[in-house]
Amino acid sequence: MVKHIILWKLKSEFNTDEIKEGVKNSLESLLGTIPGLLEIKVETENLESSNADLMLYSVFESKAALKGYSVHPEHVKVADTFVRPYTESRACFDFEVK
Repeated sequence: MVKHIILWKLKSEFNTDEIKEGVKNSLESLLGTIPGLLEIKVETENLESSNADLMLYSVFESKAALKGYSVHPEHVKVADTFVRPYTESRACFDFEVK
């Protein structure tokens, strides 16, 4: 299994509950659509000690499944429509569970 963690900082003008819910709902709707995607969750309620606005936690059956997710047309559509226009920075950490 592979875990894929993303942290985003939203552009200040888009740091709203509505934008956060749009990101959450659109990404979480990919479950059951993309082969090898086992789990996906977006956290929108951060503590004030956080330096990111959103977190994506996802689990894939393999490295190949994660690679397929990154180019899958449904994922690309969601990222281009609901994520990239609103974010100023992104950090990623992927790791294999042994």
